[in-house]
Amino acid sequence: MSFKNPRTFFPAILIVAVILPWIPLGISTDYLLRVLTTAVLYMILALGLNIVPGFTGLLDLGYVGFYGIGAYTSGLLAIHYDLSIWVILPLAAANGALWGILLGAPTLRLTGDYFAIVTFGFSELVVLLIRNELWLTRGPMGLPGISPPSIFGYPLTRGWQFYYLAIFLMLVVLVVVVRLENSRLGRAWFAIREDEIAAQCCGINLIRYKVTAFAASAAIGAMGGAFYAKWFRFIHPDMFKFWESILILCLIVFGGMGSIGGTMLGALILIPLTEILRSALPQSMFNARYLIYGLLLVMMMRLRPAGLIPFQLSRSRKAEQAKARLMGSRE
Repeated sequence: MSFKNPRTFFPAILIVAVILPWIPLGISTDYLLRVLTTAVLYMILALGLNIVPGFTGLLDLGYVGFYGIGAYTSGLLAIHYDLSIWVILPLAAANGALWGILLGAPTLRLTGDYFAIVTFGFSELVVLLIRNELWLTRGPMGLPGISPPSIFGYPLTRGWQFYYLAIFLMLVVLVVVVRLENSRLGRAWFAIREDEIAAQCCGINLIRYKVTAFAASAAIGAMGGAFYAKWFRFIHPDMFKFWESILILCLIVFGGMGSIGGTMLGALILIPLTEILRSALPQSMFNARYLIYGLLLVMMMRLRPAGLIPFQLSRSRKAEQAKARLMGSRE
């Protein structure tokens, strides 16, 4: 089994993920499920963020804003209207996409550091709004009493139920992102990433395609936030600070910017590492984990600058597979 053959690699990884919680590893099953569910959640968030910096080449530092919008959309709809999670998820995704368009349309004419600063300001603005609009979000008191999700009227309250729900949502997001990558839209994004001027000369509308990328990324981030709110059943403004954006960005840089497999692998490695550091470091030094992440990224830049699974490598493998299928069909 090798990553060179995704048809065997990914199904094997999925099988391991399904049976892993039931393998005796000598640690608490509830704790293991919590760590694994968190890792799968961050896979979803990383796949969403990867669309903007990975596919389109724009540095987005405000992704946590959409994560928070999705979480509060989910929490408020659950508390005030008691809607099903299958209604809340698309509504949260639509709300996130709407905010992505509202942010992207006027700001995507900016490039480089200027665009990154604007997205950073957006994430801080979202946190300020949910902290100060007491009539809507209860501000620093948080939003408790979020009802658990249910399937066919059966409430999900056990750790393994949320774990498998997270895997299902991750697979849905994975299919969507892979389809986007291989579509005409995805090819336009990659063209913009490589050379905006050349892409524009080929007839690609830069603003329209950038806004579409931003909306898709924001929708996935908001859906991840909606799941998070239903899982924890309590949300607070401090859960959506700027450092969350940095952490998710670290996942895709560590795994491979633009590489779907690398993005998922980065989350699978760094998120459990967070739990290891939580146990190893004193409580007062827990924020030192960002220093450790920084050291890991510096080492990656020195030893493997393109990440664990480089984007160009993953693209070349797909080209080789397409060529092999073509040669097989000719024979």
